[in-house]
Amino acid sequence: PDRVPLGQLAESVQNEMEDISIPPGVMTYVGGAYEDQQESFRDLGLLLLLGIVLVFIAMASQFESFLEPFIIMFAIPFSFTGVFLALFVTGTTLSLIAGMGAVLLTGIVVKNGIVMVDFINLMRDRGLELYEAIVVSGKSRLRPVLMTAMTTMLGMLPMALSRGEGSEIWKPLGISVVGGLFFSTLVTLVLIPAIYAFLSRHGERNKKQKVFKNMKFLE
Repeated sequence: PDRVPLGQLAESVQNEMEDISIPPGVMTYVGGAYEDQQESFRDLGLLLLLGIVLVFIAMASQFESFLEPFIIMFAIPFSFTGVFLALFVTGTTLSLIAGMGAVLLTGIVVKNGIVMVDFINLMRDRGLELYEAIVVSGKSRLRPVLMTAMTTMLGMLPMALSRGEGSEIWKPLGISVVGGLFFSTLVTLVLIPAIYAFLSRHGERNKKQKVFKNMKFLE
């Protein structure tokens, strides 16, 4: 028989129950394993939110800024996009194990962003202009970012491609981590420097305008 996801089975049961005439005062609900699964997903969502907040606080204390952690964490939503695309392409349903892989990505993804943004700041502290610092950092940090991403993806690849007995339990974890990390690495190398350039240019422009206004006031 074909395997049916638990969520789809519960939805089919609820649709069938809607066509049944239920006596007044009788309440129906789907419990058992489905109820446990929904509770686990709620706990996982709370864990994800808590992890994102703690990671943001740690980066804000490290960079002494709220802007740069925001730029780095911009890659997290794209990692979730990679998770969903990988699950869709492989025909895997979103299970609790796959959700654990998505939570795991919140710590892995920001690591590459920290490497990129921190090196851009270092180059700017050494006197390079904004765009020049971004270009130099992109060339210099390309290999470390790719190496850290590839080691994690290659380590998870056997789990994602496993076909042995019992592999259906942990296989979604490998698929979600590989897909999410692949997608977020592209974002780290392309989109994060672009967002950094846009936000930094906007901030510098505001500073120059304030200085110019003060100089006119002194005149």
